[in-house]
Amino acid sequence: MPPHKGSMQFWQKRRATSRLPRLRSAPRYLKEPAITNIIGYKVGMAHIGMTDDTESPSKNNEVARACTFIEFPMMQVYGARFYTKDANGYKKSAFEVIEAKPSGAKNSKTQTLEYAKSKIDTIYDITALIKADVKKLSTGQHHPVKFESSLGGADVAAKLKYIEERIGKNVEPMEVFKHGEFVDISSISVGKGWQGTIKRFGTARLFHKATQKTRHVGTLGPFSPGKVLFTVPQAGQMGFNYRTDYNKRVLKIGTPSEAINPKSGFKNYGIIKNSFMMVDGSITGPSKRMVRIRKSVTNRNIFGIKEPKVTYISIK
Repeated sequence: MPPHKGSMQFWQKRRATSRLPRLRSAPRYLKEPAITNIIGYKVGMAHIGMTDDTESPSKNNEVARACTFIEFPMMQVYGARFYTKDANGYKKSAFEVIEAKPSGAKNSKTQTLEYAKSKIDTIYDITALIKADVKKLSTGQHHPVKFESSLGGADVAAKLKYIEERIGKNVEPMEVFKHGEFVDISSISVGKGWQGTIKRFGTARLFHKATQKTRHVGTLGPFSPGKVLFTVPQAGQMGFNYRTDYNKRVLKIGTPSEAINPKSGFKNYGIIKNSFMMVDGSITGPSKRMVRIRKSVTNRNIFGIKEPKVTYISIK
């Protein structure tokens, strides 16, 4: 059998089940209740000039950096989800509270804030339900996006008070993140469709006089066990996978009133019309791809947050 090809870290290589990037963890070091993640849309890349504030040899000098623009839709907290623990100690959803309960709603899990306050002793965790209006973006989407955001802190009573004050109000990026903060960005990679083993895993071509084809894998494994192991490189779906970029630095959060749009708009995207964020380096996915921005789970900001000094933004 040829040497193993492909990283087992990203197995299985299957398509993402939803265009909304999933989050499997949340920051646990926050002491006060706060929204920990919001969504945006990848616009494109540009280069900027900034003062280097690291300990590199170019410290205090102006350097050029590649950055990625992310545009935010209008977001609003429309409800909350309350969790309890079952007999086995597993976290499970108990009921929800929404801003305006539809008349005649048949969903027995939809309750009121008064009911939530009466069950405060049995509640284990509370999360915020947020909806995003994407009609005003340049993505061409019209249906609102609904997602769930965990809340910081460990005190359930404080979370309940926080969510009571936030229901029905808008969520601004500047309220969630700061200039210079390190964040985690989850997205879905570019889809490449069905690909063979050479493009998908980097296996070597066979000898040009090999039987049948040369772009196949040499062997599917040993005679025993009598099955093909999942580690054997085979053709299949490539791309459109969940990926998370950890500790990406926020260079700037601004409003569309600033001159950041190129004359003809960003390539494959268009004009930024809402609040935006500039992130150092590249992120996963093509233009118009939905991304999910979360506070750093590794608490990279424990060493302090330095606000970057951006001196130039390329808009040509």
